[in-house]
Amino acid sequence: MTDAVENAGAVQPATGAARGATSVSDEVVEKIAGAAARAVPGVADLGGDVARFFNSVLDEVGLDEVGDARRGVSADVKGSSAVINVVLVIDAGHVVTDVTEAVRAAVIEAVEKYGLTVTQVNVTVDDIDLNRPTPAA
Repeated sequence: MTDAVENAGAVQPATGAARGATSVSDEVVEKIAGAAARAVPGVADLGGDVARFFNSVLDEVGLDEVGDARRGVSADVKGSSAVINVVLVIDAGHVVTDVTEAVRAAVIEAVEKYGLTVTQVNVTVDDIDLNRPTPAA
């Protein structure tokens, strides 16, 4: 007898999709993207003026870890695709396009390692940090 005849009527094991759905929250993607962006040389900080102000207030009262992981990053995850927005401060002396392209590449690589597809990474340079030493030429 052939395998097809012998296995007729046998219940096939369910695949992952048949056993339930998996979703990834916006917050998870924001944390992954934020960590990747912070690791890029030339990125001084993440977040706009207001977010950084509130973060400094939290730091003063001893809550220095609150809000840091996602600050400056927003994500919109639909199924397995993500659109990510990053707001950053660059260090003085760095070329804006070099830093933003490196951030874009780092964020895409980091998020896609988790099995998602990044369709866009929009980067906004909100400020420049003049208090840091410029990179050596």
